[in-house]
Amino acid sequence: MSTQQIIAELKNKNDALEHEIAILRKALFGSRSEKIKPSSEDENQLNLFADLEVEQAQVETATIEVKGHKKKKHKGRQSLPDHLPVEEIIIEPDCNTSDMVKIGELVTETLHYTPASLVRRRYIRPKYAAKEGQEVVVATLPERPLPKSIAEASLLSHIIVSKFVDHLPFYRIIKQFQRDYDLTIPSSTLNDWFAASCTLLEPLYNRLKQKVLATNYLQADESPIKVMDKDKIGKTHQGYQWVYHNPLEKLVLFDYRKGRGMHGPKELLADYSGVLQCDGYGVYDKLAKQSEITLAACLAHVRRKYVEAKDSDSKLANYALEIFSQIYLHEKQAKQSEDRKEYRKIYILPLMESFKKWVEEQYATVLPKSPIGKAMKYTHNQWSKLINIFTNGNIELDNNLIENKIRPLALGRKNYLFAGSHKGAQRIAMMYSFFATCKANDINPYEWLKETLEKIPSTSIQDLENLLPNRKVQMDM
Repeated sequence: MSTQQIIAELKNKNDALEHEIAILRKALFGSRSEKIKPSSEDENQLNLFADLEVEQAQVETATIEVKGHKKKKHKGRQSLPDHLPVEEIIIEPDCNTSDMVKIGELVTETLHYTPASLVRRRYIRPKYAAKEGQEVVVATLPERPLPKSIAEASLLSHIIVSKFVDHLPFYRIIKQFQRDYDLTIPSSTLNDWFAASCTLLEPLYNRLKQKVLATNYLQADESPIKVMDKDKIGKTHQGYQWVYHNPLEKLVLFDYRKGRGMHGPKELLADYSGVLQCDGYGVYDKLAKQSEITLAACLAHVRRKYVEAKDSDSKLANYALEIFSQIYLHEKQAKQSEDRKEYRKIYILPLMESFKKWVEEQYATVLPKSPIGKAMKYTHNQWSKLINIFTNGNIELDNNLIENKIRPLALGRKNYLFAGSHKGAQRIAMMYSFFATCKANDINPYEWLKETLEKIPSTSIQDLENLLPNRKVQMDM
């Protein structure tokens, strides 16, 4: 190998390493949004990804012309929801109004906050004795989730939702009780309440698992979680939460496993047959070869490769991203059409075939190990699975729905850092399963959990399904 060839190879390796460092820096410090500005001036080239990764409140404004400059003005205060309770305060003028006639009134609405409260609920059961005989009569206590505990369903629900929806570690919840109610609850007691609640909810979690798998279309992804392991003194174990989403029933299942290998999904999906939509992780390919599973790729993962390649080859990367924008624009229309599969066949599949041809032509002109080269190779490797998306009108273009379900886990990791044990990690999986399903069905997690904890002790195994969040939506319709 000549000196020039060695220099060229080292330069390519250096460029690749600099690109990886840039991606890591962006992941740590930069924006996660993949929003792009189309290079084309065509007004139809819309950016359809602005709302996929970032959720933000937008304030509606109007522009007013003023001499020399433009000024933005708010259009008005947001109206308050009708369901909020109203407390009326009538303020009379300071002067004597007895000889005056009321001609109207001015109404100003504000929001007042009343802190939550703890109430000592005292059950008093009179005892009665029969006038004749030894019989003593006393009422039965109402059923509670944890009969030997002082915690009612409302308190248990508040604690659990505070941790897994609001991402507060137990020690912060304990401090809140001390600060707001002058009540100290030992951490061991809080942990016992949580563990007992999980034991009570475990049959419902198993039923949720059955319902998630009772479909022919699943989305899957996995995310790491650190776990304290008694066999690893001073170190944490890297476990994984495997997440499965049933989009048709709006059900989500978190399944904790000690590793990222094939054993977990192989065991869970042993009897599953149908489409599994996932990223390019090799475990899914091995799983599909040994089962009745058909893999569908995630178009967002393919697109992301070109976003990452923009800094090294903006011309080719932007061309690819323009095609993705057109695809997602048509997908928005496809969702509103009567036949989603047929619409895709007419408008989206030709774009996909054109994109494939472009990738094959351009791949010969780029360095294989460059970011754009890797993006094109990933596209080629995923192509057969990308096309599987279009075999069924129910299959989504991407896995963004399931990635959104994993976000609470990422937020929770930042606050409570790790699970206390492998068993604790599975309890975390249980709670995230329930609350992600609540979110998917637009159900208030506190109200659902409180009602479920109240009902589940007296609910038969056959009727457990009626307690699932999506069933509540179906019964309310």
